[in-house]
Amino acid sequence: MKLLIWLLMLAPWTAGHCEAPAAATTAFNAYATRVEARLAEQHRSANGFVATVGSKDQTDVRLRKGELIIEKLTPTGEAELSGAMLHDWRGAAFVRGATLGDFERLMKNFDTYPQRFSPQVTQARILTKQGGADSSHFTVLMRVRQHHVITVVMDTTYDVTFGRLDAQHAHSISRSTRISEIGSAGTPKERTLSGSEEHGFLWRLNTYWSCEERDGGLYMEIESVSLTRSIPAGLGWVIRPFVESVPRESLEFTLHAVCNALRK
Repeated sequence: MKLLIWLLMLAPWTAGHCEAPAAATTAFNAYATRVEARLAEQHRSANGFVATVGSKDQTDVRLRKGELIIEKLTPTGEAELSGAMLHDWRGAAFVRGATLGDFERLMKNFDTYPQRFSPQVTQARILTKQGGADSSHFTVLMRVRQHHVITVVMDTTYDVTFGRLDAQHAHSISRSTRISEIGSAGTPKERTLSGSEEHGFLWRLNTYWSCEERDGGLYMEIESVSLTRSIPAGLGWVIRPFVESVPRESLEFTLHAVCNALRK
């Protein structure tokens, strides 16, 4: 009965015919530019390269004890856009014994993503790369599967770059360049939905990593900024917790998967 009530309440939100409003896309791009400017400044120096390391509240001590720290960064006044919602979440973790080299090899090995990030990533392949064996710039196509009451499958293309400040500090940026919802995935009727048919579960997704090798292991910080459709008027009280849980749980899942892979 509870599931049926949820499905009935979600029905207006999951209906199709939903394209990203131009104004919301512009606002997302402006917000992402500010985030990237903040991170670029943060990555210019070893001091404060990872925001949670060396902070006054001793967050790094909690991380070394094995705690994952997840926090919402979305400014209250900017979460609601015209016909869309902006989400900004950050997570941090520490893996004892891991190195920057381990992290870079793991994250650049896109062919293993379906195993490392199952069941969310079902397919992954490199479309282009620059720099040969030591490439730091990739264009990657991934098929992702999200299941939260309903299941959504999307083909996503990302522009991914990796960089280093020095031997102990590294960062990466992944920007979505195309996200297409797939209808009837895995069946003979599979097809890419048109913009007017999509449901707006995910319109944009940028992911930023900051890593520091220190204290006998690797501190990692991941920040994800995403854009989804807005919530119909009058349904916020029931749908908002569901909508806001998706980007948080996706970030937490990714951080857990990376930690587990590095420990192995």
